[in-house]
Amino acid sequence: MAKKLFIPGPVEVHPDILAAMAMPMIGHRMPEYAALHGRVTGALKKLLATEEKVFLATSSAFGVMEGAVRNLVKRRCVNFCNGAFSDKWHDVTKRCGKEADAVKVDWGKAITPDIVDRALATGKYDSLTLIHNETSTGVMSPLPEIAAVLKKYPEVVSIIDTVSSMSALSIPVDALGIDCCIFGVQKAFALPPGLAVFTASAKALERAGTVEGRGYYFDFLEFAANDLKNNTPSTPCISLVYALDRQLERIFSEGLEQRWARHREMASLVRNWVVDRGFGFFAEEPYRSLTLTCAVNSRNVDLAALKKILAGRGYAFDDGYGKIKGQTFRIAHMGDMQCADLCEFLSVIDESLGQLS
Repeated sequence: MAKKLFIPGPVEVHPDILAAMAMPMIGHRMPEYAALHGRVTGALKKLLATEEKVFLATSSAFGVMEGAVRNLVKRRCVNFCNGAFSDKWHDVTKRCGKEADAVKVDWGKAITPDIVDRALATGKYDSLTLIHNETSTGVMSPLPEIAAVLKKYPEVVSIIDTVSSMSALSIPVDALGIDCCIFGVQKAFALPPGLAVFTASAKALERAGTVEGRGYYFDFLEFAANDLKNNTPSTPCISLVYALDRQLERIFSEGLEQRWARHREMASLVRNWVVDRGFGFFAEEPYRSLTLTCAVNSRNVDLAALKKILAGRGYAFDDGYGKIKGQTFRIAHMGDMQCADLCEFLSVIDESLGQLS
């Protein structure tokens, strides 16, 4: 039985998107693909508010996250860590043979501007990684304020993961001064997984040109050379590019301000439900995510049993991630979801909780 997805990704995919993926196949070196590619990257530049390069990569976002480390870390990197995925990025950086330090805060807390400032003030780093919205904990760090700090350190290349936040709120890449902004499409973009998007500023491309051992598949300079022809270095996932093309049309048809307001409304709806049902929040105020809520299981509910009941009723439920599994649960509110969808899901959770009491 297919389940309706309210997990932090992949999320529900609209029938329009699935239909777009059924478009007849074309060759990736044909003019038809170049036209598609150019249309998609042009729309992405508008969405991201950037004039810098925007690239499409056939991989999960972590493929590009590793690629960015290989391309942009020359001397030493600082990895800001406040959850499972930012911890993993530090591990990836080390596995790539890069000199790196992890600046860690407790899970549930945000990376704040003063934390970033203190690390960069040491002068040890030429690059940094930061996850804007840590999916494992539901913490959204204050990116605009952090970006203001980064302007004090022009020698540092910023690599920012917006995997579970991009398109759900305003993230103007150029105004923020982000050198490499990375995201996948299976979360707030509400596409099937398998496609990653990343930007590269002139500073990032200049840095990549000085770094040895970039590899080939994620070599930023290869992407830049192929971008001149509206193409990719290797065969792209054409069906997903068609899907992204259609989704960008839908996003602009809804309107960015309306889309961002809908995500705020959905977040408020879920947060109010959490409070009304006597649960707590894992993320501290005011750093709670706009795209997923990580609730504390303060009622000691058997979340594994709840997950099983919900699965039997056709809903996918997340009972926490990593070391906080069972202690927390996460509800996604992003992508093409509407408040009515969330009301339906929350009502079913209420009924299912009644079966456990």
